[in-house]
Amino acid sequence: MADARASGGDRPLYSNGYKAAVLGLLLATYTFNFIDRTIIAVIGQAIKVDLKLTDTQLGLLGGLYFALLYTILGIPIARLAERYNRVTIISVSLVIWSGFTALCGAAANFAQLALFRFGVGVGEAGCSPPSHSLISDYFEPKKRASALSIYSFGIPLGTMFGAVAGGWLAQEFSWRVAFVLVGLPGVLLALIVKLVVKEPPRGHSEIVERPIEAEDLVVEPTAKPAFSMAQEFSELWAVTKVLFGKWPVLHMVLGVTIASFGSYGSGAFVPPYFVRTYGLGLAQVGLITGLIMGFSAGIGTLVGGFLTDWAGKKSVKWYALTPAIGLLIATPIYISAYLQTSWQTTALILLIPGIFHYTYLAPTFAVVQNSVEPRRRATATALLFFFLNLIALGGGPVFTGWLIDHLAQFNFNNPGSTGVLHAVVGSFGDPGPANFGAACPGGLATKGSAPELATACAGAVARSTQQGIIVSLCFYAWAGVHYALAAIGLVKHMKERAGA
Repeated sequence: MADARASGGDRPLYSNGYKAAVLGLLLATYTFNFIDRTIIAVIGQAIKVDLKLTDTQLGLLGGLYFALLYTILGIPIARLAERYNRVTIISVSLVIWSGFTALCGAAANFAQLALFRFGVGVGEAGCSPPSHSLISDYFEPKKRASALSIYSFGIPLGTMFGAVAGGWLAQEFSWRVAFVLVGLPGVLLALIVKLVVKEPPRGHSEIVERPIEAEDLVVEPTAKPAFSMAQEFSELWAVTKVLFGKWPVLHMVLGVTIASFGSYGSGAFVPPYFVRTYGLGLAQVGLITGLIMGFSAGIGTLVGGFLTDWAGKKSVKWYALTPAIGLLIATPIYISAYLQTSWQTTALILLIPGIFHYTYLAPTFAVVQNSVEPRRRATATALLFFFLNLIALGGGPVFTGWLIDHLAQFNFNNPGSTGVLHAVVGSFGDPGPANFGAACPGGLATKGSAPELATACAGAVARSTQQGIIVSLCFYAWAGVHYALAAIGLVKHMKERAGA
């Protein structure tokens, strides 16, 4: 399709090359977003041992303590993005979260680390809502899922770089050095984004599907909407009614939330799983988990966008069916990987399911963006992320960490138990008299303890981590059902939006 042209002129307002450059910088920003967000997972075992933390506390650091202000501040920042320069908001936010990530390296205890993680969440709240809005103004509806899939590719890229670099830095130097060295480069990227990326007119890519004429371009008025609290709540309510009042959109939102709950929950403890179960070093674990995420999740994220844009030309149902099928296929493959007895086999199997699993991201974001007006898009992303991240990011790692702590108590007292269901049921019954937390602070026996106790601690925490991850993976199948339900009425919904 030809470039959109400014009304009253024949010259394209933005070339395809420039739009690709903008998308590349937003991808880089989102990559740093996920490096700083998820690095705590790969170096979490070192932090746990150094600061004598529980897995519940690790879950709080990787989840709720980051997600709380991240989700709450996302909405007012998005409302600012509907009126003011989105590029400036992204750049300032990048400086804030990068600085707080570096400060995490100075934390002397759990409370200080929690405070700095709150700060990381404050900064990252200004990333995706304005970015989604910018992308939707640069790319027309039928290319939007593809563009958003490239932006979302920052998730596996950031997780990969964070895992590989963080694991190596933590092993060769310390977890403190890892935080500092992955945080500071974001400040330079913020300057580049501000200097290169231009603020496009609102609705720039909302064009009629025919050869482009000047009048096809929807250009925002020069005056910003008048501010009033009543108007703000009215806008929030209008977007909320779309997200939660329209059957197909509601089930897309539920699908992405439940899938992310399982993903954040299990993902937070995959690096510790390789350390605890197979005794691998942090650098090796970072390389393994990073390459798995970079390959399988990366392919799945891109396939989800490009495949649904292609299949969506035949029926928009595929924006929901593609994630449904992918998640239902991925679930049993993931579970089988964590039932293996060698890390090599586990790692090889894990290269497969992410290709199916991560197809849910781009089509979900595209449906949400295409369901609202141009000046409500940042708000739609912020409200989606508020619901998604408060539950998924805020609750997923905490749930899995709490479950692992709970299972560790049972497995410590019942070393012969191996079945997941038996352990889960037993842990909520009579877990046993011996106190795992007291006997194994930080998951390890204290120095000078009997070899039998060291073996019992290591065995209990390894089995419990495996079982906690498997339980969290089952949320993918649940999410797949919601995506299948979203296909019902999606065609009618999108036709109504096209005619609005």
